[in-house]
Amino acid sequence: MKLLLAGIALILIVETNAQWYRFPVEAAQGAGDMWRAYDDMREANWKHSDKYFHARGNYDAAQRGAGGRWAAEVISDGREWIQGFMGRGAEDTEADQTANRWGREGNDPNHYRPPQLPSKYRR
Repeated sequence: MKLLLAGIALILIVETNAQWYRFPVEAAQGAGDMWRAYDDMREANWKHSDKYFHARGNYDAAQRGAGGRWAAEVISDGREWIQGFMGRGAEDTEADQTANRWGREGNDPNHYRPPQLPSKYRR
């Protein structure tokens, strides 16, 4: 009887503590969203579109859930750290991070969308 009650209690605890088992899937999907935004940015090769693609990748990843949001933050921070280490200016890094946070917080990435960027790249 005690074993049965312990099993039921364990099941209830696990089920109420969020769905931890979804995190890795969301993280992988979020990383895919980040890659897709990066790939689109390179393909578009459009002047002043960098911040838009930063915001879009982070937005799409964060919409996946906690795992996607985590992946977006790790990838964005890592990318900016590497670029800062390679001598890129602090102002540009901070502008990129502002766009990253904008998207991760669920704000519309089109805020950063440059004029006449082909509709193919609309979120």
